[in-house]
Amino acid sequence: MKEGAGFADTGRGLLALLRAPLADSRESSVNGDFVSSHDGESRLWPRPFAPEAARLSGFFVGMATVESHSQSGAPVRSPLTWRVKPRWSWLLLPGSVTAGLLIWEALVRVNGFPAFILPSPERVWARFLDVLNNGTLTRHTLITLSEVLAGLALGLAVASALGYVIAKSRSLERVLTPYIVASQSIPIVAIAPLLVIWLGSGLRSKVLICALIVFFPILINTVVGVRSVEPDLRDLMRSLKATRWQTFLKLELPAALPILLGGLKVGATLSVIGAVVGEFVGADRGLGFLINFGRGQYDTALVFVAVATLVVIAMSLYGLVALLERLLLNWKR
Repeated sequence: MKEGAGFADTGRGLLALLRAPLADSRESSVNGDFVSSHDGESRLWPRPFAPEAARLSGFFVGMATVESHSQSGAPVRSPLTWRVKPRWSWLLLPGSVTAGLLIWEALVRVNGFPAFILPSPERVWARFLDVLNNGTLTRHTLITLSEVLAGLALGLAVASALGYVIAKSRSLERVLTPYIVASQSIPIVAIAPLLVIWLGSGLRSKVLICALIVFFPILINTVVGVRSVEPDLRDLMRSLKATRWQTFLKLELPAALPILLGGLKVGATLSVIGAVVGEFVGADRGLGFLINFGRGQYDTALVFVAVATLVVIAMSLYGLVALLERLLLNWKR
């Protein structure tokens, strides 16, 4: 009889998993020989099988919380998080790249495109090795990368400082916001020729174009981040007689950092666009110049190589910012 009762309890617990009988109840409770789970939906489990039920519930909904009881009888909740990750998930990226290359190769072979229209992956790879071995790709990449990094640093410094001042002064925001928004309504392609005329076709015009294109997202994220600080926390800092520098360092900077780094991710990728736009308008070096040169010579394989290099630069900058975010925001985990 005891064995039959145990099997009956197990059956009721598994049936409760599928049916989820108690809906919309987030409060834990004890009902006879059953324990309720805390996974967003209340479910009843036989007390001896509560851990097993938590594992099953975690498999389906990603989170289960089982209620245990201390000697005093007070309920104690224990969260159990289960994330199901396929073992083959690491194959998704190389698999998708391989599939794309195969489709590309098939398009070239089936349609018989000439090399100046759509070169094959093999021809692009051969051109990549050619410009890499003679130093052309390295030289132009370093020039574009220096423009991107300098423009990103300038835009970050100016946008962060101005964003903090605007966040602290509503009157300054009302004065500057129309001009900032108006400047963003003008395409950077329309401003780039003027900057090249005024500053020349050297490094300064490219750096300024990069700074302008990354300025707005970082500025907005800085303002939003600083203003996201809870008023109660500001009152606490005042009650502790903290100075402005201490309030900034201990409260405002940590609060704004997640949003600021989000804007920096966007700015890091946009800075590459700014450098290329400047090189398109007027330059005799850089990856933008290399693209123009390949287009003029109908060397489409060289254009593909330069574009792929720009993608690698943008992805690398994004990855570095993501790594910085992981290191600086480790306290949030």
